[in-house]
Amino acid sequence: MAISGGLVFTFDGFELDTGRFELRCDGARVHVEPQVLSLLIMLAENRERMVSKDELIDAIWDGRIVSESAVAARIKAARKAIGDDGSAQRLIRTVHGKGFRFVGDVVESGGAPATPAPTIQLISEAQSAEAITTALRTARDGRPSIAVLPFQLLGEPGAHDIVADALPADIIMDLSRLHWLFVIARGSSFRFRGPDVDPVAVARELAVRYCLTGTIELAGKEVTITVSLIDSEGGTIWAEQYRGALHELQQMRPEIESHVVASLAVQIPQNEVRLARRRPATELDAWASFHLGLDHMYRFNRQDNAKAAALFAQSLERDPYFSGALGGLSFTHFQSAFMRFADDPAAEVEQARALAQQAVEADRLDPFAHFNVGRCSWLEGRLEDSIGWFDRATTLSPSFAQGVYTRGLVGVMAGQAEQADADLALAFDLSPLDPLAYGMVSGRALAQLQLGDLTKAEDLAVKAALMPGAHKHISLIAAVASHIVGKDAEAQHWLARAKQADPAINAEVFFASFPFARNSAREMLEKSMRELGL
Repeated sequence: MAISGGLVFTFDGFELDTGRFELRCDGARVHVEPQVLSLLIMLAENRERMVSKDELIDAIWDGRIVSESAVAARIKAARKAIGDDGSAQRLIRTVHGKGFRFVGDVVESGGAPATPAPTIQLISEAQSAEAITTALRTARDGRPSIAVLPFQLLGEPGAHDIVADALPADIIMDLSRLHWLFVIARGSSFRFRGPDVDPVAVARELAVRYCLTGTIELAGKEVTITVSLIDSEGGTIWAEQYRGALHELQQMRPEIESHVVASLAVQIPQNEVRLARRRPATELDAWASFHLGLDHMYRFNRQDNAKAAALFAQSLERDPYFSGALGGLSFTHFQSAFMRFADDPAAEVEQARALAQQAVEADRLDPFAHFNVGRCSWLEGRLEDSIGWFDRATTLSPSFAQGVYTRGLVGVMAGQAEQADADLALAFDLSPLDPLAYGMVSGRALAQLQLGDLTKAEDLAVKAALMPGAHKHISLIAAVASHIVGKDAEAQHWLARAKQADPAINAEVFFASFPFARNSAREMLEKSMRELGL
């Protein structure tokens, strides 16, 4: 099918915008499934004639064998989207047994005449991989970029085949909320579909660093969805499979979408760090410095926190209004107060708040900025205010696992154990490889202590303390949980681990970092710490 160069078809109060790949009614966007929107565009472009069913199938279903009912369902959906129906047929008329024709009065504007769909040209072998990588690395002002391709359906088409477009469209929408990531609009990325599409060639054609591909495989009553993140040099960065019953496919969509987005939010920055480490410090742009800073920031020790702060400052020298770097620098000041790296924790919190608020002002849609304001309220003991900021962060990006995690952790401190445990479990499900995963598990241990399941609490606390990156507070929580269930030897082991990291650690230090509300949960922790000599 030809792809129009940004044409807009106006009819009956609607605008069909091929450049933006969207339908609008009186200026407001109308939600339409991608396959239905493609059908509307094809009919509008060819309104001077009838479009046969075979043409529709070739263009919309890539020539796959589909049933009459599948075509009828898409036509019905297209009519519904533009206020038409099968009885009136004011805009889309059925030519019985042959095809369909768009009969509404249309005003066409904008863009150039229709042009053939692009043919992917592979980079010449004479061009070195280093040159290609350098060109891609400098694209989008250094920001990592991604194209999400339509998924390939393997198996007999039916009512479920729309998921092959709908799921990646959902992923694009949620990824676009990650402001550190440049996401190609689906109107461009969805032009590349079919089993023969090479994601590396697509990445070079669209000048992006990553491509997300997927397949939906149908076998009897079961469905398997495979998703892969491919870099522009042909390497697979990450891959995952999701399995379930075919009749549950639509219900699986939101869960898969959230998990994919949360996984990419971890995997892409980790790969960006690997790329940045190959470059001299003098050649790091704002984005590369930012990602390297994140890598050091999550290690929760004095030396790496200082390195992270220096890298974020370097990023801000290159871009003074970079919300992510402002948020990262705020995080390092929070960490200095939380871990007692500085002599004046209150001053560190004040500086963290000032930077976090600057980040919000720089980009009010950045969930990381709101997250950092919430962390400052946490250390100040204003728990409900803190939860409100985490609510804002997760509203902006529902798959922002760290926002869900911190809301749950502060909920534990506020005594809201049941909801907090649900948030903490969800955060870990969204991002099991998160650099703060140990905190998610340890937070659940504190929630289970409040809920009365002491055995589960101890199991979770020890599991968290054994995870990579676990710091002194996580070891102390394991000591407390082990003591409460009567495992004194284990409690002493974890207490020694905490004191090795910070010989001055005690109950006062712990509750300064975790300002629990005055409730029975705090009393239980205080009693256990007294018995441990803290």
